[in-house]
Amino acid sequence: MVDLIQMIVSGFAVGSSYALMGLAMVIIYKTSEVPNFAQGEMALAASFFAMMLLTSFNIPLLPAFFMTFVFAAALGCFLEFAVLRRAKNPNVLGMIVITIGLEMVLVGLVSWKFGAEQKSMPFPIGPYDSFIIKGIFISKLDVLTLVSALLLMGGLYFFSRYSRLGLAMKATQQNSVAARIVGIRTHGIMMMTWAISSVVGAAAGLLISPVIMNPYMMWDPMLKGFAAAVMGGMTSLPGAVIAAYMLGIIENLFGGYISIEFKSVVAFAIIVLVLCFKPSGLFAKHYVKKV
Repeated sequence: MVDLIQMIVSGFAVGSSYALMGLAMVIIYKTSEVPNFAQGEMALAASFFAMMLLTSFNIPLLPAFFMTFVFAAALGCFLEFAVLRRAKNPNVLGMIVITIGLEMVLVGLVSWKFGAEQKSMPFPIGPYDSFIIKGIFISKLDVLTLVSALLLMGGLYFFSRYSRLGLAMKATQQNSVAARIVGIRTHGIMMMTWAISSVVGAAAGLLISPVIMNPYMMWDPMLKGFAAAVMGGMTSLPGAVIAAYMLGIIENLFGGYISIEFKSVVAFAIIVLVLCFKPSGLFAKHYVKKV
């Protein structure tokens, strides 16, 4: 029984990082209807920027993290303005290919600047700092990731539902032409969306980097976050978070009771099943556009 509870707790911990990446991907998809496959590498660049501030410039932790979030927002704005916006007559497939290209460019730049070997991120909470409750090991870093994911989800949910900018983002996603007609600056909305998404991804990267830090550290969280977003619904912020925790628990149970070698296959099997039986996701409504 203790082993089962331990696997569920560990699944919640892993699901928190998936939830943050899923949130970041949903934010962009809600506005542009394009999945951003460069999301992980944007978080990667922000994480290595934070490490550079902490180790090379000896900047204190809180100012360094604040500067990192500013850098992440600026990176998101730059990529949207300099690359995505310049695409001529883009379709969804073309935009997806562009984001994959950005992913390769960013990971190449990080590898060139910092090298491919494992790095160490100075962080007040180590990956092995934990406490025990009735025989269950709980990592302090996992608790911090869980709290961060829930706070960000709540904040983004109320922001997208009740703020004017959130409503403008929703209007841009539903019909960008009509949004421009009523005075919404859709280009500015898109840039802001990329900035917010990049900041959320940076939070995920900073919380993952004390455990593992190399140029490929975000590939698995990004793919699992995408799986969670598809499973919960690419337009549902709460759905992506709930699905991320479900995915983390299912993965851990599968690895513990069936096969650790095929643990990573679970996420992609879930994507296939969800797309076959409920393409809109478990927690999102399905809309049909009429022309």
